[in-house]
Amino acid sequence: MMSRDLNGLYRALAADTDERVLPTPDRVRRRADRRARQRAAVGALTVAVLVAGTAAGTRWVLAAAPDRSPGPPAATPTAGPTATSAPSSPATASPMPSTGRTGAAPSRTPGAPTTGARPPATPTTIPDRAFFTLPAANDAGTGNEFTPGPVLPALCDATPGEAQLVTRRARSLPFRRAGAAADEVPAGSYRHSVAVYRTGFADDALRELRQAVTDCPTRPVPGAPGVTVRQRLLPDTGYGDESVLFETRTPYRDANGDPTGGDEVHLIRAIRSGDVVTVLWEQGWEGTSTDRAQFDADSRRALEAIRRWLT
Repeated sequence: MMSRDLNGLYRALAADTDERVLPTPDRVRRRADRRARQRAAVGALTVAVLVAGTAAGTRWVLAAAPDRSPGPPAATPTAGPTATSAPSSPATASPMPSTGRTGAAPSRTPGAPTTGARPPATPTTIPDRAFFTLPAANDAGTGNEFTPGPVLPALCDATPGEAQLVTRRARSLPFRRAGAAADEVPAGSYRHSVAVYRTGFADDALRELRQAVTDCPTRPVPGAPGVTVRQRLLPDTGYGDESVLFETRTPYRDANGDPTGGDEVHLIRAIRSGDVVTVLWEQGWEGTSTDRAQFDADSRRALEAIRRWLT
């Protein structure tokens, strides 16, 4: 038989239970599903927060660490000066880190020199344009004639420059003095020549010419027994790279060959321009002597013709 207290407790429990209505099974399942979804959402949110925090921490660490990534290859153009690195073996070559600057000097590729143009080749032919044209006032109207023959007066047995000669042309050119009547005979005649020498030997030809004139101060006149020609160097500057000027003096003679007093004087000038030498030898005409002013003017014309040809 149960005690009076225990019976009271049962009655109170029954009364309390009767007042509460238990939920239906459907409500119980919906409540359980809602709680499951809430737990899943909370879990996903927690994972997202953890991932975001991890990524932010990684970026901060990478930003704080020094950049150790390989730079661009050495041949890649950069904003700074390009440098050429020393060659390395293919087995040991490896990309070097780039700092954006290099301390090596710019590469210098050997090439053709730029200090000046290449000198022209030595001419092997001489055109007509290498010879000057007389002014109209001095033109004798006879034209000029290219003929073989001597281009210098006899200098004893010397032949200056002949050993180094490449080619030569010579002409005979009569002329008259300005103002002369059209029917007058020429005032003189030039033996005008242009010679090309082996490269670097034209100056030797002029040196030999000076020496030949010095070594042959006098010589006999062919066919005139007892008559001699005197030859001497004269000062000369201002023509070409260098020039040689000398004169020949022969006594005036009558029809019988006897001296009449005074000298017939003729001038010869050799002018060098590079490896080319032009010679103007005034030979006179029927006993005339050289007019120095006209001879100098025609020497300048001869030099200018050479310069125009060579350029």
